[in-house]
Amino acid sequence: QVQLVESGGGLVQAGESLRLSCAASGSIARLNDMGWYRQAPGKQRELVASISSGGSTNYEKSVKGRFTISRTNANNTVYLQMNALKPEDTAVYYCNAQAADMRGKWNLYWGQGTQVTVSS
Repeated sequence: QVQLVESGGGLVQAGESLRLSCAASGSIARLNDMGWYRQAPGKQRELVASISSGGSTNYEKSVKGRFTISRTNANNTVYLQMNALKPEDTAVYYCNAQAADMRGKWNLYWGQGTQVTVSS
């Protein structure tokens, strides 16, 4: 089994920064793409940023230039540095990861979510 544990959410003022972390653990044979999604009240979950095992990144247009996704493969951790936060960034942020367990079975795993609230 694979577990994703998130941390770093909180309440900040507009223009401030937060750094989210998500650590994958368990019976992981290979960890492929990792990413961050967010879901605001009454809205659909949307992709914020993703990063491949080789370091290739992709960003939602609204966060490009403000957010940076990175990963540390040694400890299977993905990060999301969020700068110049805006009230419209308020959402529950979810980590996800494509992982193969030691039996060779691939699955998409999700973290429990961490709340980010940005006040004006």
